[in-house]
Amino acid sequence: MSLKVERVDHLVLNCRDVEATAAWYERVLGMTRKAYGGERRIALFFGNQKINVRPTGQKDWVTSKVDMPGTLDLCFVTTSQPAETIAHFEACGVKVVEGPTTKSGALGPFVSVYCRDPDGNLIEVSCYDRNA
Repeated sequence: MSLKVERVDHLVLNCRDVEATAAWYERVLGMTRKAYGGERRIALFFGNQKINVRPTGQKDWVTSKVDMPGTLDLCFVTTSQPAETIAHFEACGVKVVEGPTTKSGALGPFVSVYCRDPDGNLIEVSCYDRNA
């Protein structure tokens, strides 16, 4: 018997400040915050995906060997056009690091705009060409 992975269920985002991180993802990326685990843990939801927000150094949470904040590159897909993404980032006071630029995603080429979250993680927001 061989193992076949079906999909990603959730990611864990290590951060310095759970409240600041959750608020940024809510405000800038439109995610929904929910408490779980007896209201002491925070998760961010979007579509059918979930990101658990974990304070770095938390001793009672099994995690990666090195849980350093700001070491991730995350890519999110949107239906918004790149110009709309840039305008939204600017309205939120978020600096665009790069883009728009054509990159390669899981389903083929898309156009990406990059910024950074409060811990310095690289956030890529990409749009597939609806006409392709």
